[in-house]
Amino acid sequence: MYRFSIFILLIALALVSCNNDQSADGDGNNTKDKQIKEVSIDLDQIRERGKLVALSSYSSTSYFLYRGKTMGYEYELLKRLAEDLDLELEIRIAHDMDSIIRMLKEGEGDIISHGLTVTKERKERVAFTNYHTKTHQVLVQRKPENWRQMMLHNIEKQLIRDPLELIGKEVHVREKSSYYQRLLNLEDEIGGDIDIVTVEGDRTTEELIKMVADGEIDYTIADQNIAAINATYLPILDVETAVSFNQRIAWAVRNSSPELLDAVNNWIGRMKKDAVYYVIYNKYFKNKKAFKKRAESEYFSIAGDKISPYDEIIMQQADSIGWDWRLLASMIYQESGFDPHAESWAGAKGLMQMMPATARHFGLKDPYDPAQSIEAGVAYLERLMERYDEMKDSVEQTKFVLASYNVGPSHVQDAMRLAEKYGKDPLRWDGHVAEYILLKSKPEYYTDEVVKYGYCRGTEPFNYVKEIFERFHTYKEFIESPGVKANL
Repeated sequence: MYRFSIFILLIALALVSCNNDQSADGDGNNTKDKQIKEVSIDLDQIRERGKLVALSSYSSTSYFLYRGKTMGYEYELLKRLAEDLDLELEIRIAHDMDSIIRMLKEGEGDIISHGLTVTKERKERVAFTNYHTKTHQVLVQRKPENWRQMMLHNIEKQLIRDPLELIGKEVHVREKSSYYQRLLNLEDEIGGDIDIVTVEGDRTTEELIKMVADGEIDYTIADQNIAAINATYLPILDVETAVSFNQRIAWAVRNSSPELLDAVNNWIGRMKKDAVYYVIYNKYFKNKKAFKKRAESEYFSIAGDKISPYDEIIMQQADSIGWDWRLLASMIYQESGFDPHAESWAGAKGLMQMMPATARHFGLKDPYDPAQSIEAGVAYLERLMERYDEMKDSVEQTKFVLASYNVGPSHVQDAMRLAEKYGKDPLRWDGHVAEYILLKSKPEYYTDEVVKYGYCRGTEPFNYVKEIFERFHTYKEFIESPGVKANL
């Protein structure tokens, strides 16, 4: 009977062990992985596509919007990686972090650029790149409410400094995170039960940190570098209690992408010899003053819902021409970076960078006045829209309008005539008229009989349209928009 009871106990322990075999920041376990059909896409296929698709998350260090500019540690590194590989970059957000490894395996992205802790279990599921940095996990807890009036030793008495004190305490983490697995291991190490409360995969580590600061929960676990930078603007937090040894933080690719892995590792090796690599890290994890300034700003997408100080004016004017205001905001950022006093070498001024003659034509008296500049610029956009009113597709019309705003409608019309002559669609931009606006810098094209206005440095309008639309799609990801009219 005694042996039979031991046998039953061993089976129960084995089942518990299987149930705890959770992936960190990825859905399910190895058993679930067997149900996922991993695609086989490597660097050659990615090069054919011309685009590297990275999976990431919104956070105050990885990927965010600040004063209209896309920023983030992973984002800046990814831009350099894509440039090194001669690929365009597309970032797809995993809104539920529990699904990010599944997304990778099923081909929704090529690389997980959200920093993952390298664990033995994860290494069976994905191929890790060389690590970017090392960190350790810490307990995020709240200081006493009146901590500013207390002596340090009295504050210390009310904080957990020994992980043994976590026995019986509630700690909130995502179930499929490395923090959850660490707490399970910690229970074994301290010989007691921690009340591990799991949250949904769409809860980010930073959200949980903020919940601790706000008193909604008492404890969570985070990587030290993330916890420390968040504590700079949430000073009520204490993040000094370590709960793990140093761990490596890295990106990951599919096991079926060895060529991509080699290319990324080669790039990381070269980047680590360049000072800019460490400048980027320090920018997001060490520069506490800049982080605090961003975190307290209403133009920081993690905390606020504004793009610029001129959002209200932009909304009103965009509505008058049926545009999504975030598209107009993207255009204004392209023109002036939201600097109302911007001036170009050619003499264009203000938010909308209008040339003096055009400004006068549309009644702009003070080019440095934001409201006047936007109003006049939108009046010019409306005039350009009339030139392309035969276009039924609003997206196509907008691209032609933007290109005309940048380089002038005459050069765009030249490119339309070239496109038609050489068998392309004169009413489509990408791959058609855009191709010939680029070719207008070559003599055999700008001297063509159908061209009336000669040479054009076509890379400027080409990139202008491309970058505005890329930024517009980023703005749509970060900022919700009431009353959008245009289906763009």
